[in-house]
This record gives sequence, structure tokens and C-alpha cells, in this order.
Amino acid sequence: MAQKVVWSYEAVADLESLAEYIARDSSYYAASFVREIRDASRSLVRFAERGRVVPELSSAKIRELLIKDYRLIYGIEKGRVVILGLIHAKKDLARLWRTEKRMN
Repeated sequence: MAQKVVWSYEAVADLESLAEYIARDSSYYAASFVREIRDASRSLVRFAERGRVVPELSSAKIRELLIKDYRLIYGIEKGRVVILGLIHAKKDLARLWRTEKRMN
């Protein structure tokens, strides 16, 4: 079933920070990686459950796609998919989520 994909404020900030970081070395690679992430998020319109359940959060409604060294974390809601964050795979997600109060 087709769903709308929306990005949370925090996820947009994550993407912008990552793009700025990569652009320090290469604006080309920054733009390329941002496109890759955005393409992956758009794929969720039709295949929202294709990502794996986020192990630290233990909810079937919170999933992730792995894109290079990053985790695109999203929630499945009725009629839409919400991109919740873009987090480096080596970060402690549970602690980060608690610290930043991203989840209720």
C-alpha cells in the first residue's frame, strides 16, 4: 500500500549535518550520498516494511534501512512513514534517543 513519507525535524537536521560533514572533503560525494538517502526514503512509499526492526527499540513499527555506515530510522504510522533519524551505525542509538528525547 502506498504511503506518504515525511521527515521529522530531527531527521532533516541529521541529514543536513551529514551533508555538511561530507562536503568538507567533497561536495560531489555529499550530494551523491544525500541523493542515495533520499532515494531510499522514497522507496518506503510502497515498501514501508522492507527495513528491519530496530533491535534497540523493540517495536515492529520502528524500522531501519542500512545505507553505507548509516541507519535511516523510520516509524510506520497509519497512512504514512515518518523518517525519525539518520544515525551513524557505531553510535549508541538507545542512549542517543533518550538524550535527545526523540521517542515518547
